[in-house]
Amino acid sequence: MGSDRTRRAFLKDGSVGAAALAAIGSGRGSASGRPDGGGTAFICETCATQFPESARAPDRCPICEDERQYVGPDGQKWTTLEAIRGTHRNTIREEEPGLYSISTEPRLGIGQRAFLIRSDAGNTLWDCVGLIDGPTVARVRELGGIARIAISHPHYYTTMIEWSRAFGDAPIHIHEAEGPWVMRPDPAVRFWSGERLDLGAGLALIRTGGHFEGYQVLHWPGGAGGKGALMAGDQPQICMDSRQVSFMYSYPNYIPLNAPAIRRIRACLDPLPFDRLYGAFFLRGKGVIPAGAKATVERSADRYLRAIG
Repeated sequence: MGSDRTRRAFLKDGSVGAAALAAIGSGRGSASGRPDGGGTAFICETCATQFPESARAPDRCPICEDERQYVGPDGQKWTTLEAIRGTHRNTIREEEPGLYSISTEPRLGIGQRAFLIRSDAGNTLWDCVGLIDGPTVARVRELGGIARIAISHPHYYTTMIEWSRAFGDAPIHIHEAEGPWVMRPDPAVRFWSGERLDLGAGLALIRTGGHFEGYQVLHWPGGAGGKGALMAGDQPQICMDSRQVSFMYSYPNYIPLNAPAIRRIRACLDPLPFDRLYGAFFLRGKGVIPAGAKATVERSADRYLRAIG
């Protein structure tokens, strides 16, 4: 579709990165990526993305101004981690042996959840939520801490730098295609290239593209009792009818993906053995396809292709 060409050009010329610099003005952190300590790391209320420390709130959020997100009806609004800690709380619950979800109440930003995958080789935080506080850190430490972080796409970057620093500057693995969308640069962010990155602990990141050029899913072979689990974020997105998944370029603005994008996503997932799929959101209290997930993805992709002709 025409928007794909526009998006590629937008990323190539660094316009998003330039917009971020303009948004935060002279309150930018040091060249190392560490904040200079001279201000507040403001958080966008709509997407919960945290920006570098600055003396005043940024003028705009480039992530929300993109056609895959939106600025709230009352205009751009900001909050802070301190304020969120006074109004929200995280719930950490076991989803299956070795896997815990982290969700925030009331809804914060886009409303996604994160996951902690435990292993003897160190725990992995998949995706991220905006709230990080003392009780959350304490509970995660009880579960073994965080050795590495990986996030599907920019809508879930939120306060990833705070999470990294709380756990010894844990590396954050993001595909290099999403570099311009990192609003708060930091040495902990590790950009990778190519189509697959082995994280250790049996985990692998797979770049599927689609929703974002560098969109990545996490394959957990040990999930679902050894049958494999796909940590999908919101692509494939579990539908209200959990026997189906779908795919979109923009979810809030109802912009579909084109056929080549769907075929690429399916080709990227085809070699992966998985029986279970975990999505970013609780749907009907679950947000998981407990069994037969790979067949569901294949069937849904076929349906989608038929629908768009």
